[in-house]
Amino acid sequence: LATQIKDGIAWPIGGQAEVDWITEQTDGGRQITAAIPASYAAYATLTNHPAAPDLPRDLSLERRQDLAFVDVLRRHADTTDWWLGYLDTGASDIVFWQAPKVTVYSGWRYVLVLAGPHQASTWRPAPNGQPNWKSTELPEVMFPADRSWLVSFLWDDDWACIGGSEALISDLVRDPVLVPNARRVDTQQDATPPGDWPG
Repeated sequence: LATQIKDGIAWPIGGQAEVDWITEQTDGGRQITAAIPASYAAYATLTNHPAAPDLPRDLSLERRQDLAFVDVLRRHADTTDWWLGYLDTGASDIVFWQAPKVTVYSGWRYVLVLAGPHQASTWRPAPNGQPNWKSTELPEVMFPADRSWLVSFLWDDDWACIGGSEALISDLVRDPVLVPNARRVDTQQDATPPGDWPG
């Protein structure tokens, strides 16, 4: 694999083979399977906005949520080798600007780098303390090298889609920081969180 230097370390840059499994096993629509293959035991969504739409945004709470989310994922990964995918929207930081990109879903372009949970939660801080356009500092795609779970923020969604073990999803929806915004879903229902993109 090609590498890119950051923090004095040569990080492996992923190629198309690392992500083709996602595109091949997902399809369009509003079900969780638009983002996550239907091969996982359980699924959930996690929003980044207040549980009640009339509440003001709390940026410190959003940061605590990101960190709590990464911590849950870390507890359910057998490896600290995580693929991190940064979506090239033209409006958000893709961290490695010169790296070759891969395509996922409907031809969306990502920089994919093999790093870990610490990098996932620190490499893309919000500029000047303000959230970026999609209200999270986390990569748009994350999965451990063994693919035991997958997280994906689709292009213009402000929520994460998650697939993984029953233990991971149970932990996620019970976490005291995440519980206001975490919701278990199945592969047949509309996975859109309440209050998001009504239709």
